Formats: sequence, structure tokens, C-alpha cells
Amino acid sequence: MDSSPDQPTVERMARLRRPQQWLVLVVFSLLFAGALELAALPAALLIGPMLAAILAGTNGATVRVPRVLFGSAQAVVGCLVANSISADIFPVFYAEWPLFLVAVIATVAASSLLGWLISRWRILPGTTAVWGSSPGAATAMVLMAGAFGADQRLVAFMQYLRVIFVSMTAALVAKMWVDTSGVEAPPIVWFPPIDPLSFGATIGIAIVGGLLGRLLRLPSPFFLGTFVFGAVVHLGFGVPMQLPPWLLALSYAMVGWSIGLNFTRPILRHAARALPQIIASIVALIAFCGGLAFVISRLLGIDPLTAYLATSPGGMDSVAIIAAAAQNVDISFVMALQSARFLVVLLIGPSVAKLVARNFRD
Repeated sequence: MDSSPDQPTVERMARLRRPQQWLVLVVFSLLFAGALELAALPAALLIGPMLAAILAGTNGATVRVPRVLFGSAQAVVGCLVANSISADIFPVFYAEWPLFLVAVIATVAASSLLGWLISRWRILPGTTAVWGSSPGAATAMVLMAGAFGADQRLVAFMQYLRVIFVSMTAALVAKMWVDTSGVEAPPIVWFPPIDPLSFGATIGIAIVGGLLGRLLRLPSPFFLGTFVFGAVVHLGFGVPMQLPPWLLALSYAMVGWSIGLNFTRPILRHAARALPQIIASIVALIAFCGGLAFVISRLLGIDPLTAYLATSPGGMDSVAIIAAAAQNVDISFVMALQSARFLVVLLIGPSVAKLVARNFRD
């Protein structure tokens, strides 16, 4: 898209020297992330820097995150995803695998249909809507979308908007069964003691996984290579990983800045025009998953809140906090189904996006 009509008005940041631009970006990132954390919104450490970068990018910022730092951030996120998979989910999945399989397939099919409709109606271009509609694994989907030709900026816009909507809806629904007003996430210890073995293993997994991803020519090699290698090492050999909050915060900032700085005013206007339809698709997906939860609850006699939290399309961290607050919720069932869908979306998301794009293209 040509941004020339806006050229006279977007040079404010460009007038600043590069160190000054970085200073402005860091200050606004801290302000936005802090405000989102105070508001208890999910993914604040990523969304805050991304919003600051969008503000800077649409006002002519010329700085960009170096590729080596962006690649390192992707590798850290790959370690985080690999480390989040617990072996405890496998017994629960084995016991309930037909239910899990139907629920996951139904959710992925519904999200893919919504994504295709958004693309078909030319609200968003190409496979962008399919990637943006994927239920769960938001950061992973954003990182991989660019490698498959989707507009990473619009995918991020859709994914993180869905995370916010889903998390807030889950909190509101939970209030119908249990008072979660006093339940909060545990305080963040930004600089915990470093375990040399666990932290060293994490750095080693990130380096080896990234190199393997490049060697195997994987799409989004630093993320996917590290995720696959990290999952094998973590689950297969029980190697612990340590990801201190300060490292995650820096990595999220790198990812948010890399995406946000590439926004232009035309792209931002396009996203704003598509906002009503995107919100409608998010609400439709939440409603579909709510209906799926109702069916599961009635047919199998599962607690309604357990069924709803288990099928909630994303916001896994928020869902875990809400589930922990309710005495009657089967947390193992909730997290097993959430983790199963997370893995399925992560593994088959690229194939689904390409399949939908190939078979339903005009």
C-alpha cells in the first residue's frame, strides 16, 4: 500500500535521531504495558510494546529491530511453548480422546470457516484472515504467519484482539458460577535466582533449535525449530527450562516492536475499517465454543463451567487462573483440552491455512 499521501504528516519520529527514537519507543512501551497490566488485560507485555511501536511506525519511525534480536526472541518464545507442555495432560487425553478430538476439530473447522468468510468477502487479504482466526497459540500464529505469506500486522491485530475478548468473556461467564473478583495472578518476580543448569539448558535449546530450524529450512525457523527441539528434550528427557520474566519481557518487546514498527497509516486505517467484522467473527467463535460446551455438558454430564473453560478459544493463562478459583471445576480436564487444541493448532495451523486458501480462492 502506498503511504505517500500521508508523507507530510508522518515525519515526526523521522526527525529524531535513532537513539532518540528508541528512547521514545521504550518509554511508551513501558507506559502502555504498565497500563495494560494494571487493567489486568492478557498479553500486556507483548501488546503494550506493539501498541507503542504502531504509534511510532505510523508517525515515521525509521528504527527497526535487528534480525538477530528478533530471531532470538522467537527462539525464546519457542522455548516457552515447549516448556508449557506438561506430560500430565497425556493420561487425561488418553481417557477422553474421542471427546477431545471432536471438540478440537469442531473448533478449528469453525475458526477456519470464519477466516475464509472474512477473506472471501475481501475484508482482509489472502490467508491473513485464516491465520488471524486460528483459536489459540496467538504468538505462535503471528510468528509463523509471515513465513506463509500472510500480513503479520493484521494477523497480530486479529489474534490479540481475540485474546482480550476471550479472556474477558471467560471471566464474565465464570462470575455466574463463582466469585473470581478476588482472584489475581501471582505477583511477578522479575529477577528470580538463576539456576545455572536450567537457564543454561534453555539458552542451549534456543541456540541449537534455531540452528536446526535454519538447517531444515523450516518456516519461521527460530520459533519452530526451537519449539520442536525443546519439546523433544523437555518431554523426552525431562530437561527443565528456566525462563525468567525479564527475559520473556524483552522477547515479547522484540516481537511487538518488530510487528508494530511495520504498521503504516493505510494499514491502520484498513484494520480500523475491518474492526466491526473482526469483532463479529470473534463473537461468533466465542458463541460457537459456548454452544459446544453446552452440548458437552448436557451429553456427558460435565460441569457447565468446566466445559466452557475447556472449550474457550484461547486465553489459556487467564482460563487457568479462573479455573483455579472455582472449587467444582475439573482443572485437569480444562487444561488437557486447552493444551490439546493448542498443540493441534500449532502443528496443523499452516496446513489448514494453505488448504483453505487453495480450495476456496476465487
